[in-house]
Amino acid sequence: MTNTLLIFFALPLATIILAVVLQKLINSPILVAAIFFAIYLIVAFSVFDATFLVAAIVYTVLAYVTASIVRLVCCLLQTLNNCCCNRNRSNSNENENTNSNFSTLSGINPISNTNDNLLANNGISLINTNNLNNNRNNNCCCRRRFR
Repeated sequence: MTNTLLIFFALPLATIILAVVLQKLINSPILVAAIFFAIYLIVAFSVFDATFLVAAIVYTVLAYVTASIVRLVCCLLQTLNNCCCNRNRSNSNENENTNSNFSTLSGINPISNTNDNLLANNGISLINTNNLNNNRNNNCCCRRRFR
């Protein structure tokens, strides 16, 4: 009875949980499956008999499928966050660029401390606000990285 619960409940549940964790760390479903196969192969010959090899193969497939699903979900979340972030960036740039393309400031650029994008016009320095907007929008909150 205890082997049945172990084989049909505990080991598959542990395989799923550990496959998610390893996928987040390693980020390769094939390596996750290979690690699980190696572990279950050692367990099959040290603890169980040769009939556990079928279960080891099934658990390896389960680990691969779980890791692939986790990778797919993470890629979808990252794609959705990048699309959201790019859409917000383009909307804010359009709104800010319609107001004025240049702001008048005297001195050097406070963002980069260089005079590369300064334009002199009768003693008044003009800073291109596109560079300021891009620097401000690069810190978008939705640019979290999922592994």
